[in-house]
Amino acid sequence: MRVTVLGGGNTAFSIAATLARAGHEVLLWEHPDFAHTLDPIRDSLTITLDGPQGGPGILAAVTTDPAEACAWSDTLLCSVPSYAHAAFAERLVPHLRPGQLLALLPGNLGSLAFAKALDAAGKTGVILAESDTAPYVCRKSAPDRAVIWGTVPALGVGVWPASQTGEALPPLAELFPGAKPYAHVIEAGLSALNPVVHPPGVLMNAGRIERSRGEFWFYEEGVTPGVVRAIEALDAERLALGRALGLDLAPVAEAFAAAGFGPASPDLWAVINGSRMLTALRAPGALDSRWVTEDIPCGIGAWAALGDALDIDTPTMDALITLASAVLARDFRAEIRGPEALGLAGLDAREMILRCG
Repeated sequence: MRVTVLGGGNTAFSIAATLARAGHEVLLWEHPDFAHTLDPIRDSLTITLDGPQGGPGILAAVTTDPAEACAWSDTLLCSVPSYAHAAFAERLVPHLRPGQLLALLPGNLGSLAFAKALDAAGKTGVILAESDTAPYVCRKSAPDRAVIWGTVPALGVGVWPASQTGEALPPLAELFPGAKPYAHVIEAGLSALNPVVHPPGVLMNAGRIERSRGEFWFYEEGVTPGVVRAIEALDAERLALGRALGLDLAPVAEAFAAAGFGPASPDLWAVINGSRMLTALRAPGALDSRWVTEDIPCGIGAWAALGDALDIDTPTMDALITLASAVLARDFRAEIRGPEALGLAGLDAREMILRCG
């Protein structure tokens, strides 16, 4: 099938190369402000995957023209940091057409922000989807290469509107076998895994990250039992928020195992330390990484803001937002993607779920 991949980072390159190697016709679009990420592959149209199962993925085209990207296919896969969603929506929404599927991989409730942008533009008939995590554990290994350490076997997907889940899931399951549906995009957004583990892990290892510039195994060495307890305290608040919305969310240890990151266990530390994928990951090279700059304002910040709207206490989330702001000398509360940005302002729990229908 024809597929448009949006973005130029680790996961976008990995998706584009993997799908091209599987025989799909892939066009890769990047926002014009980041056109330089496409320069290494403009002539060859080739992204090489490293590793024993790797090889060259030859793309059909690369472009920074949003009209060309949206005209290429009916299936668009967007894998960029969540704080880039607004800039991407500004470029893409004018060119989207009824019947197209735009999937955010992952979304962190970003599908609701895109839905609000579509409404403002008077666009109807576009289907949005978002996953709970990225489809691969991967990194760029060079400007024209990527390495994939693991594939998520059961990518969780929420669709907006939820009534279009039956139309959206088959093409996504063809591209990402094992993809399974959530009831709606709020359930998908609240099931995101990165915001649960990244901010506590980074902030509680701040000294080591700055001293070593990330030269240690983040999950194997940095997510110790004490860090796990902080993660689980944050996760308890996420689960409480889910209950307020009528959702029975999976606890973080269960969710990690279900996503294929590690062996099944109620003990998160055991799941992480039994994971071939996670223990292969080094820490970010600096505190100012998307593990904080994305996962605070678009992850736990958004959850905490929903908690405020629904009268759910989130003291651990609030503390991490405050600590991140102090450590990075940056007001993350001013950046939170809250109910207003998501089109949920002034709604109660029932109305928020109905908004996703």
